[in-house]
Amino acid sequence: MDTCDRIEAADHRIRAFVPEPGRRTRLRREARSAAERWPDPADRPPLYGVPVGVKDIVRVDGLPTRAGSAVPAEALAGPQASLIDRLRATGALVAGKTVTAEFAVTAPGPTRNPHDVGHTPGGSSSGSAAAVAAGMVPLAIGTQTIGSVIRPAAYCGVVGFKPTHGRIPADGVIPNAPTFDTVGLFAPDTAGLSPAAGVMCDDWRPGPDGGRPGDGGRPGEGRRPTLAVPTGPYLARAETEAADAFEEQTRRLADAGFPVRRVPFPADFATLVAWQQVIGRYEAARTHAEWFPRYGELYREQTAAKIRRGQRIGPETYASALRDRDQYRDRLLAAMDEEGIDLWIAPAATGPAPRGLASTGESIMSLPWSVAGVPVLGLPAGRAANSLTLGVQCVARPGADERLLEWGPGIELVLGGPCAPV
Repeated sequence: MDTCDRIEAADHRIRAFVPEPGRRTRLRREARSAAERWPDPADRPPLYGVPVGVKDIVRVDGLPTRAGSAVPAEALAGPQASLIDRLRATGALVAGKTVTAEFAVTAPGPTRNPHDVGHTPGGSSSGSAAAVAAGMVPLAIGTQTIGSVIRPAAYCGVVGFKPTHGRIPADGVIPNAPTFDTVGLFAPDTAGLSPAAGVMCDDWRPGPDGGRPGDGGRPGEGRRPTLAVPTGPYLARAETEAADAFEEQTRRLADAGFPVRRVPFPADFATLVAWQQVIGRYEAARTHAEWFPRYGELYREQTAAKIRRGQRIGPETYASALRDRDQYRDRLLAAMDEEGIDLWIAPAATGPAPRGLASTGESIMSLPWSVAGVPVLGLPAGRAANSLTLGVQCVARPGADERLLEWGPGIELVLGGPCAPV
């Protein structure tokens, strides 16, 4: 079964892809072009022939960018994103555009959760996560401003990777809040993620074993990272079922030989949320400074409300919030150094995917890490009582993306691995 067959078989139910009438013809043409460019299988690049879903805020030559909105596509047009250049230069095929919440904010698209279509797949990278979870593509591109890669990965039972802020270039990607916006990846498991990360991220430096798990050998071999559980009001945001499952997952990691410590997390969590909102709203208003006056009546209310709030924020308030953000990041990294922490671990979402499609769920569990701009790996971690999936996120220092992905498979093995739809 080829990519188009898989999409046609599943997407009438999941609605992960933006409709594209000529998809099969286009993909066959692109596949022929790739075969002509690399006729010798021994010379083919790492992503040769891999079909990739691309979130519909990423500009791709030949495909309209609508950003989940009713704004005319020609108003949102621009040069192709350089991340697409990188994908195509290494043989990947663009399977199509995947559904996003409007302008990657909160107004959801039509995508359903592959594990239960009555539940949200999460957002804003809804279609990318669901397309991978449903087996339509083995790789997809998303973006995360606060929780838009790690949360839908958890809800859909796949692996999500949010690299260090700026590690994957974001030119040609319609911004939300550039201080936080980060291009990320979805794959069924860590093995499928690593080759793409090496292609997509700037200055990728795999370890001496080529970026394989542990410090060489099978998953879990080599020095295990020291893990820290962030205690305090942040962890209290997880729902009871997710919190209980996380305690069990933490115990399993400790039993498998991972050093686990409990480390107090910044107590003034409400303040952290407040100035994240200042930065996000202020920057969203600037992103839409030209489009919103012309097309404001076409925006959905959730998006329009965020922009209007941002328009009321002054530059002094914004600058103060940026200073607070920098100080928080410094404290977070200092705590890692003082406590000898390699990775923070935490629930990837407050709980399993909520019922209904009116909301994409709560992003609070991702907020501290997105604000700090640090790399995060989201891993499937079993199921809730209703059979929907749960996840754990692993958080490294800025720039330690390679090390995070080397350690990921060993942790993935303990947590149980991918969660296929039942």
